[in-house]
Formats: sequence, structure tokens, C-alpha cells
Amino acid sequence: MSHHRNPRALLTPAMHGVLDRMARAAQVPLHAQTPQQARATYEANAGVLDLQPPKIDRVESFTLPARDGYDLPVRLYAPQATEPLPVLVYLHGGGFTIGSIATHDVLCRTLSHLAQCAVVSVAYRLAPEYRFPVAFEDAWDAVAWLARHGADQGLDSRRIAVGGDSAGGTLAAACALQARDAGVPLRLQLLFYPGCTAHADTPSHHTFAHGFVLEAAHIAYFFDLYIPDRADREDWRFAPLCAPDVEGVAPAWFGLAECDPLVDEGLLYADKLRAAGVAVDLELYRGVVHEFIKMGRLIPQARQAHLDAARALRHAFALAA
Repeated sequence: MSHHRNPRALLTPAMHGVLDRMARAAQVPLHAQTPQQARATYEANAGVLDLQPPKIDRVESFTLPARDGYDLPVRLYAPQATEPLPVLVYLHGGGFTIGSIATHDVLCRTLSHLAQCAVVSVAYRLAPEYRFPVAFEDAWDAVAWLARHGADQGLDSRRIAVGGDSAGGTLAAACALQARDAGVPLRLQLLFYPGCTAHADTPSHHTFAHGFVLEAAHIAYFFDLYIPDRADREDWRFAPLCAPDVEGVAPAWFGLAECDPLVDEGLLYADKLRAAGVAVDLELYRGVVHEFIKMGRLIPQARQAHLDAARALRHAFALAA
């Protein structure tokens, strides 16, 4: 996409206000903290701009077995239902290093409420304690388990979608590729500003490198913690744009932020899917930055993105509009 000579001029007034307040707060940037400190900082700030969480009839926490015997924590959100519910497997953002079920609790509640489907949020293991490809393997193990055992939780294992934001969007896109190869039919991949490239080298990475929440230094920090060997970054499980073939993957919904270093790679991956005959629905939210979907109290585009994503889920699951 074309980029503005003064990229800050693209921002909405409300988004400008949020960024100005963040700058005045002058917190130590995440990339200058240890991973443990960065997690605590992100947890403390995660809900500041979130909407009030909607009431959900059923919220349950349990574990699934990962391939190495690890008990993978998940949280199930579901409306009242008399029949098995379709389910979105949700993978939180955070550069494979920070973020949790708790940081994305309001978002998952909101999607479950608006789409009237179940959502299973997955606490995949984080870097640097667990490096590539553990996060992907945990994410896929959760999808595969639900495809086999979802009925035990009152879920319709024939109607599964996978979704996530940022690094979670990367994992969701990779799971959609794995699902195709494993013969597990998915109804949708729901991708909020996913990371898709190997080396953070598209034009938008330069245009929005500083001052737009996700900075170049954050990306380098997260990549170095999760996947320090640069040669590994060409692996499609980390960079879906490197997948040799995307034909036959699940239909995709993209929600991209205009003022985001990741916007170009989202557009490129959408184009790659379309070129392979995959159905793609893409929304580009103007004047907002990475992480905007968790700023619904002040950023109207976040509320619109929640509605758009829920509409895509309802369509994919053949639920009444």
C-alpha cells in the first residue's frame, strides 16, 4: 500500500489522543525489560482501554494434553445453548513472548457474545522459555484436540474456526495451513493484523517503525527471543507468506490496522490466498494502530472490528444473522 510522508497525519483524532497519553506516561518500553517484566507490564495495562466485558453464560477453564505431555491451559466461553456450538479457537497476541488468556479475556468474551458461538482461548507456551516451534505446536495441538474431543465439551467439532491477533494471527494462519495438510476442515481463519513475513522488511515496517505502539525495536526483541536463528524464520509456521502452497486452506477474514508495521504483510498474505482461490474478506481500519482491537472504550474502529469479525464467524458457522 502507499504510505504517507507524514504517517502521523493518517491517525484519527481519537487514536492521536491515545498515543499522546501513552507518550506522556513515559513507561519503560517493553523491549527494554526482561520478558518476565514485559509480561507483567502488559498484563497490568491490557484492560485499560477495553470495553466492559459482556456477560457470558458459561466460562470454564481446563487443560488439554500437548504432544509432549504438557497440560495446556485453555478457557472456554459459550452462550446458553441446547445444541452443540460452533467454536473459535483463539490465539492471543504478544510477540510469542507476552500476553495470556487474561489479557485477551474481554476480547474473547466479546466475540463469543456477538457471534453467539463458543470461543476457546489457548495459553500456548511463551518465549524465551519455549522457543519456535513450541507456540505453533501448542496451538495446533489445541485445534486437533477440539476436532477430536470437542463434542465432550458440548461443541460442534465439524464447525471450527481458528483466529488470533498479531503473533496469534500468525499462529492461526499457520494452523489453517496445517489443518489443510492434516485433513481437518476449518470454517474460517480470523486474522487480526497477523504477522506473515520472515524478516519484517515490507515498506510499512519502515513507515510505522516508531511511535505507533508496535515499534521496530519491539519486533526485533520478540523475534530474537522466539526464533533467534534467522534461517528458521523462512519456515511457514513462523512466516505464512513463505508457505510454498496455500491452495485449499480455510476461507479468511482479515482485520488490518492502517497505521501498523504489519499492514503490508497482511495485505500480501490476503493477496496470496486470493491468488490460490481462497475466499478472502478483508477490512482495513483507517487511522488506527496495532493493538487497536483492545481499545474499544476510546476507539470506535475497535467496536466496528468486533462486529465485523462476529459477522464473519456467524456466516462461516451458518448461524442466523
